Amino acid sequence: MRLTVLGTGYLGATHAACMAELGHEVLGVDVDAAKLAKLQAGEVPFYEPGLEEIVQRNLSAGRLRFTSSYQEAADFADVHFLAVGTPQKRGEYAADLTHVDSVIDSLAPLISKPTVIFGKSTVPVGTAERLGALVRERSPARVHVEVAWNPEFLREGYAVRDTLMPDRIVIGVGSATSDRVERAAREVYASQLAEDCPFMVTDLATAELVKVSANAFLATKISFINAIAEVCEAAGADVRLLAEAIGYDDRIGKKFLKAGIGFGGGCLPKDIRAFMARAGELGADEALTFLREVDNINVRRRTKTVEIVRQMCGSILGTRVAVLGAAFKPDSDDVRDSPALNIAGQLQLQGAAVAVYDPKAIENSKRIFPTLDYQASIDDACRNADVVLVLTEWEEFTTVDPGHLMDVVRTPRIIDGRNCLDQQRWMDVGWTYRGLGISIGERA
Repeated sequence: MRLTVLGTGYLGATHAACMAELGHEVLGVDVDAAKLAKLQAGEVPFYEPGLEEIVQRNLSAGRLRFTSSYQEAADFADVHFLAVGTPQKRGEYAADLTHVDSVIDSLAPLISKPTVIFGKSTVPVGTAERLGALVRERSPARVHVEVAWNPEFLREGYAVRDTLMPDRIVIGVGSATSDRVERAAREVYASQLAEDCPFMVTDLATAELVKVSANAFLATKISFINAIAEVCEAAGADVRLLAEAIGYDDRIGKKFLKAGIGFGGGCLPKDIRAFMARAGELGADEALTFLREVDNINVRRRTKTVEIVRQMCGSILGTRVAVLGAAFKPDSDDVRDSPALNIAGQLQLQGAAVAVYDPKAIENSKRIFPTLDYQASIDDACRNADVVLVLTEWEEFTTVDPGHLMDVVRTPRIIDGRNCLDQQRWMDVGWTYRGLGISIGERA
């Protein structure tokens, strides 16, 4: 098929490249000339394992290219994927749909043939219906243009796999042209459907709610175990063993039951806030009041970690702190709402000398916290440190030799913000270890 992907940020570039990998002819569309130039040269402007190779392979094969022309997009294909960002509005919880509306304003007047626009962006419920009416009003094709919704379920670090081998495909349709939309979707995703990927056709509102509901559930599960971690610390229990024990119950499961410094990134924090805002607009605000506490627990984990530094070191002022990790999760350079970077910034603002190392996220971190001391290696960040914080679960950090670092730091204290280290291994060589939600480790 011939497809366009409107927007070439994290979601759009990934979707465009992977659709080309499936054999479709794909045109990526964006208004950012610098971003387009990079992509057309085979460079991905963010880190996602395996994506750059796919972009380069499909550029060479002629199945993928990029443009800034909406006229070219309208002429090129009759199936379009809308994949622009929906950030949180400044000073509000609600989602900012400026980019979504801009795409429709640019494309709709140019559509002159039967067309399907599949929305992939995470939007407030009701957006698809509004955009459908808008595009039919402005397009010369009018009733022959359908806006459907095909939510994305990408995990950063696994986005290529999640696109090529999704665990489900959801298509939200309007009743009038549902057969035509479903046929188009089945053709786009024919290879995945041939592998028995679950395929669900819903109404528009349900499809829009699926993604935010999934994110709200995951955020709730993370904040639940972090709340239990606070109780474990007060009671002298071990949240790691507790999580393992309750995780054996298949109604609960072990995934997302790892206590730590909390969630971040470009999806979970802003999506649960936008979900609350939209529920309020619909008159269902009481249904989601629990998400406020989910958000509060998550933010509290950051200040809790700062307090642990104060407890371990006696004072933050003048303390040399090594922070290992700036991205909100491993295998990503995304520092949006990153708890790791937020903790580093809080420590510096309270008078600590903070050195930060991350394998991929340094450049993005510098744009947010330019005054932190960024280093090029674990050893450089830890040199003469009074305390080391592991705040992102990179394999480079979980496998580092604690014996080697003993000779690098000034004082062997480690705070395991992700409960990802082998506590006994560190204590055996003389480190004072502190995890989150577990008894305070004593120096061996």
